[in-house]
Amino acid sequence: MRAEVLAACLQATALPPGAFSLTVPTGGGKTLASLAFALDHAARHGLERVVVAIPFTSIIEQSAAVYRDALGEEAVVEHHSALDPIRETARNRLASENWDASVVVTTTAQLFDSLFARRPGACRKLHRLARSVLVLDEAQTLPPQLLAPILDVLGSLVRDYGTSLVVCTATQPALGRTAELPVGLEDVREIVPAEVRAFERLRRVRVRWPAAPEPTSYEALAEELTHEPDVLAIVHRRRDARELCETLDRKLGDTTTLHLSALMCPRHRSRVLAELKARKARQEPVRLVSTQLVEAGVDVDFPVVYRALGGLDSLAQAAGRCNREGRLNGLGELRVFLAPTAPPRGVASTALEVTRGLLAESPDLDPFQPDTCRRYFRRLYAAKELDAKGIQAMRAQLRFEDTAQHFHLVEDGWSAPVVVPWGDAAEHVARLEHAGPSRERLRALQGFTVQVQVKQREAWLARGLARPVADTVVVLGPELAPAYDERFGLVPERVGLLDAGLLVVSD
Repeated sequence: MRAEVLAACLQATALPPGAFSLTVPTGGGKTLASLAFALDHAARHGLERVVVAIPFTSIIEQSAAVYRDALGEEAVVEHHSALDPIRETARNRLASENWDASVVVTTTAQLFDSLFARRPGACRKLHRLARSVLVLDEAQTLPPQLLAPILDVLGSLVRDYGTSLVVCTATQPALGRTAELPVGLEDVREIVPAEVRAFERLRRVRVRWPAAPEPTSYEALAEELTHEPDVLAIVHRRRDARELCETLDRKLGDTTTLHLSALMCPRHRSRVLAELKARKARQEPVRLVSTQLVEAGVDVDFPVVYRALGGLDSLAQAAGRCNREGRLNGLGELRVFLAPTAPPRGVASTALEVTRGLLAESPDLDPFQPDTCRRYFRRLYAAKELDAKGIQAMRAQLRFEDTAQHFHLVEDGWSAPVVVPWGDAAEHVARLEHAGPSRERLRALQGFTVQVQVKQREAWLARGLARPVADTVVVLGPELAPAYDERFGLVPERVGLLDAGLLVVSD
């Protein structure tokens, strides 16, 4: 199957530059096949480089490692905020800031925030996109409320600057121009022909939809999970993950269930994933409770996955963690349940309602069929304002400062980072306090940060529970260690509880 996908990619490289889609199911070899297309297409048509934009840093690091193995260290540079300072070199720093390499791997946010920026530092690498191949990976994550300006600038790159665009995903969002999407891209050509039947032949999962219209309580869900020794459960919110995990603990009488959420700092999450993979390598069953962050390119494999009903693209991503390696004798099972809590407001909430509508029409809905994805995204986009901030009007009026201020691919105004007291965070904070801020020292602290509500962080600062360091970083000190749980990460309601051991003075 992967060989046929690769062959289709190589055959399509002869097509003239323009807009392409690459729709390949999980396990179809998309990472290397898209790179093979991009390199050969560039060579055939005199294009100068390949730029790969990926929404999640976890996927970036995996993909960049694959690219370096294939092409060599010097051919690939990464440009994203989570780059490990141990791996960073002066060459990579300069090349990444200027996108001066044969293959550049960056974040989708870095790409689009730069395209709508006005400052020289953000814009100086944009000329590298002209006469290049731009691979837009996991394109279904593009925010609907910014879709009109995003598609307009992508169309301009293709039309005016000789860029070839590859829209790459297992859940193709149908970004081509249609009557329903007049702002869509023109003449998008699918690389893998329908006769390959990739989704049919690579089917590894069956879906079990909710049997009843009532929500499943976490008490009832935990009871079900006790009968599945090797299982992943994905919930909407961070608080939900902790509640379900604690309920499982009580029912099982142990704490062997693993937990993942964004209340854990990145280094902590990496350690849990390492433990999970070690257990799997020993062929031990694992129970994991997680928020949807586990769907963001995290390479895990379970025979059974429970997922709270949400957007069809999220369900498909959850299914990608089920029977991922195809090692089961039959199909894995994605069991969708109605959660007792709602997903976050905004796109996630709208996506849930669109999925409900499709299910009402087709109770046996197949979420893996490309036509189902197209229907889902058409309805999702129809339900949202595709230029909610009026970016296109600002651009038309040449209001560059306003455009840059209002266009942010990732809306993070509600949240702010704090450095948490976990691992050797205190040592990195001490170095920052002693020597002052630097690129390397600030990046080293990123692995120990958790995003919290801005008003919550401000309240902690006002009460002296958090402190600013070097005017750039807010830290919860080691005396607040009880606020950071070894399983669940930061527990906001515990911030203010002191470590009693630090109050003991001995002579």
